[in-house]
Amino acid sequence: MTIKNRDSKIKTISILGSGWLGLPLAEHFITQAYQVHASTRSIARLPDLKRIKAQAFIVDIDNLGDISQFLHAEILIINITCKNLNSFSQLLKQIEASTIKKVLLVSSTSVYDNVNKVVTENQGAELESSPLWQIEQLFCHNTQFLTTVVRFSGLVGYSRHPGHFFRSGKVVEQPDAPVNLIHRDDCIGIICAIIEQDAWGEVFNGCAATHPSKREFYTHARKLLNLPAPEFAPTSEPAYKIVSHTKVQQVLHYQFMHPDLMTSVF
Repeated sequence: MTIKNRDSKIKTISILGSGWLGLPLAEHFITQAYQVHASTRSIARLPDLKRIKAQAFIVDIDNLGDISQFLHAEILIINITCKNLNSFSQLLKQIEASTIKKVLLVSSTSVYDNVNKVVTENQGAELESSPLWQIEQLFCHNTQFLTTVVRFSGLVGYSRHPGHFFRSGKVVEQPDAPVNLIHRDDCIGIICAIIEQDAWGEVFNGCAATHPSKREFYTHARKLLNLPAPEFAPTSEPAYKIVSHTKVQQVLHYQFMHPDLMTSVF
């Protein structure tokens, strides 16, 4: 997806976390004439950021120093695995003192309870005990900037081929439960759609349209690699959720590049 840079001057986006999703996301924005501040916790990763012409920063929110230069931007995308509420509280103080006006928080559909039905963004199915849910609330209730939360399901694509998820005799639990997954291409596409359309103050699920059973899907994924089916645990009454992708289609008019997990190329 192409982002329209409507202003004559180059806008700056800061991306906290530049791993499997963050690095290609940063590279995409750079190709769209955005100046990108990208962070990593590892000095060894700095060459990767410089290679794509991002301005590279070392940021570890569990040991947070002064990151005012990193935060000198209009938009901040937070894409890290940290679940430490205190660390995010410290990060918030620096965001409030910065030029950041809009925050896109990458979260997970694991915030939803297993209610054995479809879950949407507005039905109150979140687990209040979830650290991710509590972090989301910190940002959504902050009045110093606008926040949109995007909750991605299990991430697949490229180096994360689902056929490798159950190697070395790992057993697939609850094999008859439906899967909730999304391809990295669609993660980037949804993030870009949010920014392109100024869709702030929202919560969106990011999940493919199809939800085959684990048994069906992982057998298929392994077959794509010419590997035998994984081992499945004995069947039991599944505890599951089916993550709805309807809102991103209705509000953002987003068309998935990989809507059908059974026909996707990983």
